[in-house]
Amino acid sequence: MTTPTDPVAIVGAGQSGLAAARAVRDAGMRPLVLEAGERPSGSWPGYYDSLTLFSPARYSAMPGFPFPGDPDRYPTRDEVADYLESYAAHLDVEIRTGTRVSDVESRGRGFVVRTADGQAIPAAGIVAASGSFGKPYLPVLPGQEDFTGETLHVAQYRDPKRYAGQRVVVVGGGNSGVQVAYELAEVASVTLATLQPISFMQQRIGGQDLHHWLETSGFDLLSGSWLGHLVPGPLVLDTGDYHNALESGRFDRQPMFTAFDGDGVVWSDGRREKVDVALFATGYRPDLGYLRSLGALDAEGLPAHVHGISTTHVGLVYLGLEFQRSFSSNTVRGVSRDADYVAGQLAAYIRDAAGTIGL
Repeated sequence: MTTPTDPVAIVGAGQSGLAAARAVRDAGMRPLVLEAGERPSGSWPGYYDSLTLFSPARYSAMPGFPFPGDPDRYPTRDEVADYLESYAAHLDVEIRTGTRVSDVESRGRGFVVRTADGQAIPAAGIVAASGSFGKPYLPVLPGQEDFTGETLHVAQYRDPKRYAGQRVVVVGGGNSGVQVAYELAEVASVTLATLQPISFMQQRIGGQDLHHWLETSGFDLLSGSWLGHLVPGPLVLDTGDYHNALESGRFDRQPMFTAFDGDGVVWSDGRREKVDVALFATGYRPDLGYLRSLGALDAEGLPAHVHGISTTHVGLVYLGLEFQRSFSSNTVRGVSRDADYVAGQLAAYIRDAAGTIGL
């Protein structure tokens, strides 16, 4: 039987899980963070080698814990992983690494969390903060099963060396797709295949990094429902290098191909071209399979929620979903705002606020 004194189980120790741990602790509850990896740094160690944050260090820190070093630099993948590990130690909360959550069951007013190594952990509430890196989205195109070249998602990509001299098509016109195409073009022949022309946004405006304006203007707080009216589509942050590379022919951009064909692809104008590698930078979906048997997900595996509060199970909340409450919801700089919000909802439920007022 679960009790109000049981911990709040937080699934994932990336930026979202650690933000949740701080917020749950500050709300007077006991957080227990369960992380599948060996470090309390989420998916960061698994990203491609050259990845850097698109925001400067000064806009990439958790509350009360500044990012070390030059605040105007763009931290690397490894620096972010190390920073999160330091933040986790600073929190002084219980974190169990190497602990993969496999299932969550409802029990009374609480839950039981089951792990891949056989643990059954009672929990007063659940924060699903497992991110999306474990569930890359790979679209299926005609002829794909018979393609004789290599197909991979950017989640599997590490560095350009092994693609030297090859013909590579990178699918996706967001930040990751453009960044990977740019570095691959040093050693390979690269085309960026996108549904729409690439929209570049200047990294610096009026002498300040864009993130200064995102924060001071309030853009970071805009809801997803409004952003659809204000933003035309995916935007690529650029200091000028990417746009210049595209204009100079270092790599080119073509409308998305329509099909695979043996050892090549068929472009939208009917041309067939031999291709060695199709690398998909097509995003991710929330990695929440452990909630399927609970009945918290829809047919596509997406959570039923409003601003991160489950609409299927009281006591279950989410953190780090894209546009969960605002433009910055799934960023290092923005996730803590959402963490405070969902932790407040959890605290009210676990302390039986409804019962206190006679309901």
